[in-house]
Amino acid sequence: QVQLVESGGGHVQPGGSLRLSCAASGFTLDDAAIGWFRQAPGKEREGVSCITSDGNTYYYDSMKGRFTISRDNAKNRVYLQMNSLTPEDTAVYYCATACTDGAADHWGQGTQVTVSS
Repeated sequence: QVQLVESGGGHVQPGGSLRLSCAASGFTLDDAAIGWFRQAPGKEREGVSCITSDGNTYYYDSMKGRFTISRDNAKNRVYLQMNSLTPEDTAVYYCATACTDGAADHWGQGTQVTVSS
């Protein structure tokens, strides 16, 4: 059974950092792309970053230079390191088994990130 579980969210002050984790089970990460998405209150879900099965990484424009996606195949986890956070980054963050929203068959339950002073 494919399962994704996010963790690492929380409350952080502007300028701070968080590292999110996406633990995968039921498949191995080198067989799949994993995408990070987020949904802020009252807004549509948007893409954040993606790592493909062969390790290529992609970022949406507003995250470039601040966020870093990585993968630990031994632990079957994907991480999202988020630096220089702003209140606009406040959202529920999800990982999913694709780089685009419509292509993802499996989603995690999400982890809340709140950036405020």
